[in-house]
Amino acid sequence: MESFQKLIKRLLLLIGIFTMIIISVIIALYNYETKNIEYNIIEQWDPNEMIIDNLNVPLIVKQGYLFVSESSKHMGPLAKNDSLRFSGNNLSCTNCHLNGGTLSGSASWIGIIDRFPQFGGRANKLGTIQDRINGCMERSMNGKKLSLKSKQMNAIVAYMDWLGEDLPKLNSKIFKGYPAITIPKLAVDLEFGKNIYIKECTTCHGKNGQGIRYLDIDKGYQYPPLWGNDSYNDGAGMNRVITAAAFIKNNMPFEQASWENPKLTDEQSYHVAGYINSFSRPHKNNSEADYPDKKLKPVSTPYGPWEDDFSAKQHKFGPFAPIISFYKKKYNIEKTK
Repeated sequence: MESFQKLIKRLLLLIGIFTMIIISVIIALYNYETKNIEYNIIEQWDPNEMIIDNLNVPLIVKQGYLFVSESSKHMGPLAKNDSLRFSGNNLSCTNCHLNGGTLSGSASWIGIIDRFPQFGGRANKLGTIQDRINGCMERSMNGKKLSLKSKQMNAIVAYMDWLGEDLPKLNSKIFKGYPAITIPKLAVDLEFGKNIYIKECTTCHGKNGQGIRYLDIDKGYQYPPLWGNDSYNDGAGMNRVITAAAFIKNNMPFEQASWENPKLTDEQSYHVAGYINSFSRPHKNNSEADYPDKKLKPVSTPYGPWEDDFSAKQHKFGPFAPIISFYKKKYNIEKTK
Protein backbone atom coordinates (compact mmCIF):
# COMPACT_ATOMS: atom_id res chain seq x y z
CA MET A 1 0.00 0.00 0.00
CA GLU A 2 2.84 2.36 0.95
CA SER A 3 4.61 1.63 -2.37
CA PHE A 4 1.45 2.43 -4.26
CA GLN A 5 1.14 5.82 -2.49
CA LYS A 6 4.76 6.62 -3.36
CA LEU A 7 4.05 5.77 -6.99
CA ILE A 8 1.02 8.08 -7.01
CA LYS A 9 3.10 10.92 -5.51
CA ARG A 10 5.79 10.44 -8.14
CA LEU A 11 3.22 10.43 -10.93
CA LEU A 12 1.63 13.61 -9.56
CA LEU A 13 5.09 15.21 -9.35
CA LEU A 14 5.85 14.24 -12.93
CA ILE A 15 2.49 15.53 -14.06
CA GLY A 16 3.17 18.83 -12.25
CA ILE A 17 6.61 19.17 -13.83
CA PHE A 18 5.23 18.36 -17.27
CA THR A 19 2.43 20.90 -16.78
CA MET A 20 4.95 23.60 -15.80
CA ILE A 21 7.01 22.83 -18.91
CA ILE A 22 3.92 23.13 -21.13
CA ILE A 23 2.96 26.44 -19.50
CA SER A 24 6.52 27.77 -19.95
CA VAL A 25 6.52 26.83 -23.64
CA ILE A 26 3.14 28.50 -24.18
CA ILE A 27 4.35 31.68 -22.46
CA ALA A 28 7.55 31.69 -24.54
CA LEU A 29 5.62 31.24 -27.78
CA TYR A 30 3.18 33.96 -26.79
CA ASN A 31 6.01 36.40 -26.06
CA TYR A 32 7.75 35.49 -29.33
CA GLU A 33 4.59 35.99 -31.37
CA THR A 34 3.78 39.22 -29.54
CA LYS A 35 7.24 40.60 -30.31
CA ASN A 36 6.83 39.66 -33.95
CA ILE A 37 3.42 41.27 -34.11
CA GLU A 38 4.81 44.46 -32.58
CA TYR A 39 7.69 44.44 -35.04
CA ASN A 40 5.33 44.17 -37.98
CA ILE A 41 2.99 46.96 -36.95
CA ILE A 42 3.04 49.69 -39.59
CA GLU A 43 4.42 52.82 -37.97
CA GLN A 44 3.15 56.33 -38.61
CA TRP A 45 5.50 58.50 -40.66
CA ASP A 46 7.26 60.96 -38.34
CA PRO A 47 10.52 62.21 -39.91
CA ASN A 48 11.62 64.14 -36.84
CA GLU A 49 11.36 61.16 -34.52
CA MET A 50 12.56 58.57 -37.03
CA ILE A 51 15.33 60.54 -38.73
CA ILE A 52 16.21 64.10 -37.73
CA ASP A 53 16.18 63.66 -33.93
CA ASN A 54 17.18 59.99 -33.96
CA LEU A 55 20.71 59.61 -32.56
CA ASN A 56 21.04 56.18 -34.18
CA VAL A 57 20.66 57.53 -37.72
CA PRO A 58 23.97 58.29 -39.48
CA LEU A 59 24.60 61.90 -40.46
CA ILE A 60 24.79 61.06 -44.18
CA VAL A 61 21.30 59.54 -44.01
CA LYS A 62 19.93 62.67 -42.33
CA GLN A 63 21.57 64.77 -45.03
CA GLY A 64 20.03 62.57 -47.72
CA TYR A 65 16.61 63.04 -46.20
CA LEU A 66 17.03 66.84 -46.25
CA PHE A 67 18.13 66.76 -49.89
CA VAL A 68 14.96 64.93 -50.93
CA SER A 69 12.50 66.64 -48.56
CA GLU A 70 13.76 70.25 -48.82
CA SER A 71 15.31 69.99 -52.27
CA SER A 72 14.97 73.64 -53.27
CA LYS A 73 16.77 74.82 -50.13
CA HIS A 74 19.64 72.34 -50.28
CA MET A 75 20.19 71.73 -54.00
CA GLY A 76 17.83 74.01 -55.92
CA PRO A 77 16.93 77.65 -56.59
CA LEU A 78 17.00 78.54 -52.88
CA ALA A 79 20.48 77.08 -52.26
CA LYS A 80 23.14 79.51 -51.04
CA ASN A 81 25.23 79.64 -54.20
CA ASP A 82 25.18 78.52 -57.83
CA SER A 83 27.46 75.55 -57.25
CA LEU A 84 24.78 73.94 -55.07
CA ARG A 85 21.87 74.52 -57.47
CA PHE A 86 21.02 71.37 -59.36
CA SER A 87 17.21 71.25 -59.42
CA GLY A 88 15.60 73.91 -61.57
CA ASN A 89 12.28 74.26 -59.74
CA ASN A 90 11.21 74.61 -56.13
CA LEU A 91 9.72 71.13 -55.87
CA SER A 92 11.02 68.51 -53.46
CA CYS A 93 11.50 64.88 -54.40
CA THR A 94 9.03 64.00 -51.66
CA ASN A 95 6.26 65.99 -53.34
CA CYS A 96 5.75 62.84 -55.44
CA HIS A 97 7.51 60.16 -53.37
CA LEU A 98 5.23 60.73 -50.40
CA ASN A 99 6.06 60.38 -46.71
CA GLY A 100 9.76 60.62 -47.36
CA GLY A 101 9.59 57.94 -50.05
CA THR A 102 8.00 55.37 -47.76
CA LEU A 103 4.34 55.35 -48.79
CA SER A 104 2.96 52.36 -50.66
CA GLY A 105 1.58 53.24 -54.05
CA SER A 106 3.58 56.46 -54.48
CA ALA A 107 6.78 55.00 -55.94
CA SER A 108 8.16 54.12 -52.51
CA TRP A 109 11.95 53.97 -52.21
CA ILE A 110 11.85 51.14 -49.69
CA GLY A 111 13.74 48.28 -51.33
CA ILE A 112 14.59 50.30 -54.43
CA ILE A 113 18.35 49.76 -54.08
CA ASP A 114 17.83 46.02 -54.55
CA ARG A 115 16.14 46.63 -57.92
CA PHE A 116 19.22 48.14 -59.53
CA PRO A 117 20.93 47.88 -61.92
CA GLN A 118 17.85 47.54 -64.12
CA PHE A 119 17.09 48.01 -67.78
CA GLY A 120 15.48 51.32 -68.74
CA GLY A 121 13.89 51.88 -72.12
CA ARG A 122 14.40 55.64 -71.98
CA ALA A 123 18.18 55.16 -72.27
CA ASN A 124 17.92 51.65 -73.75
CA LYS A 125 20.52 50.23 -71.36
CA LEU A 126 21.10 48.92 -67.87
CA GLY A 127 21.02 51.82 -65.45
CA THR A 128 22.18 52.32 -61.87
CA ILE A 129 20.24 53.87 -59.02
CA GLN A 130 22.34 56.99 -59.64
CA ASP A 131 21.13 57.08 -63.24
CA ARG A 132 17.55 56.86 -62.01
CA ILE A 133 18.05 59.72 -59.55
CA ASN A 134 19.58 61.86 -62.28
CA GLY A 135 16.65 61.09 -64.55
CA CYS A 136 14.39 62.68 -61.96
CA MET A 137 16.80 65.59 -61.50
CA GLU A 138 16.65 66.41 -65.21
CA ARG A 139 12.90 65.89 -65.61
CA SER A 140 10.71 66.04 -62.51
CA MET A 141 13.06 68.60 -60.93
CA ASN A 142 13.67 70.34 -64.28
CA GLY A 143 17.37 70.59 -63.44
CA LYS A 144 20.71 69.00 -64.18
CA LYS A 145 22.55 65.82 -63.24
CA LEU A 146 24.36 65.36 -59.96
CA SER A 147 27.96 64.22 -60.08
CA LEU A 148 28.12 60.51 -59.24
CA LYS A 149 30.64 61.28 -56.47
CA SER A 150 28.87 64.38 -55.16
CA LYS A 151 27.82 64.84 -51.55
CA GLN A 152 24.21 65.10 -52.69
CA MET A 153 24.23 61.86 -54.67
CA ASN A 154 26.02 59.88 -51.97
CA ALA A 155 23.64 61.14 -49.28
CA ILE A 156 20.48 60.45 -51.31
CA VAL A 157 21.63 56.89 -52.07
CA ALA A 158 22.55 56.38 -48.40
CA TYR A 159 19.07 57.52 -47.37
CA MET A 160 17.37 55.19 -49.85
CA ASP A 161 19.56 52.32 -48.69
CA TRP A 162 18.72 53.05 -45.05
CA LEU A 163 14.99 52.98 -45.86
CA GLY A 164 15.32 49.37 -46.97
CA GLU A 165 17.53 48.22 -44.11
CA ASP A 166 17.01 50.09 -40.84
CA LEU A 167 13.65 51.85 -40.93
CA PRO A 168 10.71 50.40 -38.98
CA LYS A 169 8.06 48.87 -41.21
CA LEU A 170 6.17 51.76 -42.75
CA ASN A 171 4.35 50.55 -45.83
CA SER A 172 1.82 47.82 -46.32
CA LYS A 173 3.02 46.62 -49.71
CA ILE A 174 5.97 47.43 -51.92
CA PHE A 175 5.21 48.42 -55.49
CA LYS A 176 7.59 49.21 -58.30
CA GLY A 177 6.21 52.61 -59.24
CA TYR A 178 2.44 52.87 -58.87
CA PRO A 179 -0.25 50.17 -58.87
CA ALA A 180 -1.64 49.96 -62.40
CA ILE A 181 -5.03 51.23 -63.44
CA THR A 182 -7.42 49.90 -66.05
CA ILE A 183 -6.91 52.28 -68.95
CA PRO A 184 -10.22 53.68 -70.23
CA LYS A 185 -10.85 53.00 -73.92
CA LEU A 186 -11.85 56.57 -74.71
CA ALA A 187 -9.88 59.77 -75.14
CA VAL A 188 -9.42 62.22 -72.28
CA ASP A 189 -12.46 64.44 -71.74
CA LEU A 190 -10.89 67.75 -70.68
CA GLU A 191 -14.15 69.26 -69.44
CA PHE A 192 -14.87 66.23 -67.26
CA GLY A 193 -11.26 66.34 -66.02
CA LYS A 194 -11.63 70.03 -65.19
CA ASN A 195 -14.74 69.32 -63.10
CA ILE A 196 -12.89 66.62 -61.15
CA TYR A 197 -9.95 68.99 -60.65
CA ILE A 198 -12.16 71.80 -59.32
CA LYS A 199 -13.94 69.46 -56.94
CA GLU A 200 -11.02 67.40 -55.65
CA CYS A 201 -7.74 69.23 -56.32
CA THR A 202 -8.05 73.01 -56.02
CA THR A 203 -7.94 73.10 -52.21
CA CYS A 204 -4.31 71.97 -52.27
CA HIS A 205 -3.05 72.78 -55.75
CA GLY A 206 -5.00 75.96 -56.50
CA LYS A 207 -7.39 76.94 -59.25
CA ASN A 208 -4.48 77.64 -61.59
CA GLY A 209 -2.34 74.68 -60.55
CA GLN A 210 0.06 76.94 -58.68
CA GLY A 211 0.37 74.85 -55.50
CA ILE A 212 0.86 76.09 -51.93
CA ARG A 213 4.22 77.01 -50.40
CA TYR A 214 5.15 76.30 -46.79
CA LEU A 215 5.02 79.33 -44.49
CA ASP A 216 8.76 78.75 -44.14
CA ILE A 217 9.49 79.42 -47.80
CA ASP A 218 12.86 77.62 -47.60
CA LYS A 219 11.02 74.31 -47.30
CA GLY A 220 9.51 74.66 -50.77
CA TYR A 221 6.00 73.46 -51.57
CA GLN A 222 3.66 71.77 -49.14
CA TYR A 223 1.42 71.03 -52.14
CA PRO A 224 3.29 71.24 -55.45
CA PRO A 225 2.32 73.16 -58.59
CA LEU A 226 0.93 70.89 -61.28
CA TRP A 227 1.69 73.06 -64.29
CA GLY A 228 3.51 76.27 -65.08
CA ASN A 229 7.17 77.28 -64.82
CA ASP A 230 7.78 75.78 -61.36
CA SER A 231 6.42 72.32 -62.17
CA TYR A 232 7.94 69.16 -63.68
CA ASN A 233 8.98 69.51 -67.30
CA ASP A 234 7.44 67.90 -70.37
CA GLY A 235 9.99 65.07 -70.36
CA ALA A 236 8.95 63.81 -66.93
CA GLY A 237 7.06 60.56 -66.48
CA MET A 238 4.28 62.48 -64.74
CA ASN A 239 3.64 64.29 -68.03
CA ARG A 240 2.27 61.00 -69.40
CA VAL A 241 -1.46 60.71 -68.82
CA ILE A 242 -1.43 57.01 -67.90
CA THR A 243 1.43 57.41 -65.42
CA ALA A 244 -0.12 60.51 -63.84
CA ALA A 245 -3.51 58.78 -63.63
CA ALA A 246 -2.00 55.83 -61.74
CA PHE A 247 -0.33 58.17 -59.26
CA ILE A 248 -3.54 60.15 -58.78
CA LYS A 249 -5.73 57.06 -58.37
CA ASN A 250 -3.53 55.59 -55.65
CA ASN A 251 -2.66 58.76 -53.73
CA MET A 252 -5.05 61.65 -54.33
CA PRO A 253 -6.68 63.60 -52.83
CA PHE A 254 -3.79 63.64 -50.38
CA GLU A 255 -4.55 61.93 -47.05
CA GLN A 256 -8.00 60.98 -48.33
CA ALA A 257 -6.95 58.17 -50.65
CA SER A 258 -4.51 55.28 -50.73
CA TRP A 259 -3.91 52.29 -52.97
CA GLU A 260 -6.02 50.20 -50.58
CA ASN A 261 -8.85 52.74 -50.43
CA PRO A 262 -8.84 55.06 -53.45
CA LYS A 263 -11.32 57.90 -53.70
CA LEU A 264 -11.29 58.46 -57.45
CA THR A 265 -12.11 55.82 -60.04
CA ASP A 266 -9.71 54.84 -62.81
CA GLU A 267 -11.75 56.89 -65.25
CA GLN A 268 -11.87 60.00 -63.04
CA SER A 269 -8.12 59.78 -62.44
CA TYR A 270 -7.51 59.40 -66.16
CA HIS A 271 -9.50 62.46 -67.17
CA VAL A 272 -8.11 64.70 -64.43
CA ALA A 273 -4.56 63.60 -65.33
CA GLY A 274 -5.27 64.65 -68.91
CA TYR A 275 -6.62 67.99 -67.75
CA ILE A 276 -3.53 68.67 -65.60
CA ASN A 277 -1.21 67.76 -68.46
CA SER A 278 -3.09 69.91 -70.95
CA PHE A 279 -1.34 73.00 -69.57
CA SER A 280 2.11 74.31 -70.44
CA ARG A 281 5.22 73.47 -68.46
CA PRO A 282 9.00 73.74 -68.95
CA HIS A 283 10.46 71.99 -71.98
CA LYS A 284 13.02 69.18 -71.66
CA ASN A 285 15.79 69.74 -74.18
CA ASN A 286 16.84 66.87 -76.45
CA SER A 287 13.77 64.82 -75.53
CA GLU A 288 13.66 63.45 -79.09
CA ALA A 289 16.69 61.33 -78.15
CA ASP A 290 14.68 59.49 -75.47
CA TYR A 291 14.01 55.81 -76.16
CA PRO A 292 16.60 55.01 -78.85
CA ASP A 293 14.42 51.98 -79.58
CA LYS A 294 11.20 53.86 -80.25
CA LYS A 295 9.17 50.65 -79.95
CA LEU A 296 9.81 50.80 -76.19
CA LYS A 297 8.36 54.28 -75.78
CA PRO A 298 5.28 54.39 -73.50
CA VAL A 299 2.16 54.94 -75.56
CA SER A 300 1.16 58.06 -73.61
CA THR A 301 4.52 59.77 -74.18
CA PRO A 302 3.28 63.11 -75.58
CA TYR A 303 6.40 63.96 -77.60
CA GLY A 304 7.73 62.24 -80.72
CA PRO A 305 9.10 60.61 -82.65
CA TRP A 306 7.20 57.34 -82.33
CA GLU A 307 7.38 53.99 -84.10
CA ASP A 308 3.83 54.38 -85.39
CA ASP A 309 1.59 56.75 -87.35
CA PHE A 310 -0.77 57.79 -84.56
CA SER A 311 -1.11 61.53 -84.06
CA ALA A 312 0.63 63.57 -81.37
CA LYS A 313 -2.79 64.41 -79.96
CA GLN A 314 -3.70 60.73 -79.60
CA HIS A 315 -0.38 59.97 -77.91
CA LYS A 316 -1.10 62.79 -75.45
CA PHE A 317 -4.80 62.30 -74.74
CA GLY A 318 -5.73 58.89 -76.16
CA PRO A 319 -7.62 56.78 -76.83
CA PHE A 320 -4.66 54.51 -76.12
CA ALA A 321 -6.27 51.12 -76.80
CA PRO A 322 -5.63 51.30 -80.59
CA ILE A 323 -1.98 52.21 -79.99
CA ILE A 324 -1.58 49.38 -77.49
CA SER A 325 -3.17 46.95 -79.96
CA PHE A 326 -0.85 48.13 -82.74
CA TYR A 327 2.31 47.36 -80.76
CA LYS A 328 0.94 44.01 -79.66
CA LYS A 329 0.01 43.00 -83.20
CA LYS A 330 3.07 44.32 -85.02
CA TYR A 331 5.84 43.84 -82.46
CA ASN A 332 4.28 41.50 -79.87
CA ILE A 333 4.99 44.10 -77.19
CA GLU A 334 2.57 44.42 -74.26
CA LYS A 335 2.13 48.10 -73.42
CA THR A 336 0.74 49.05 -70.03
CA LYS A 337 1.52 52.77 -70.01
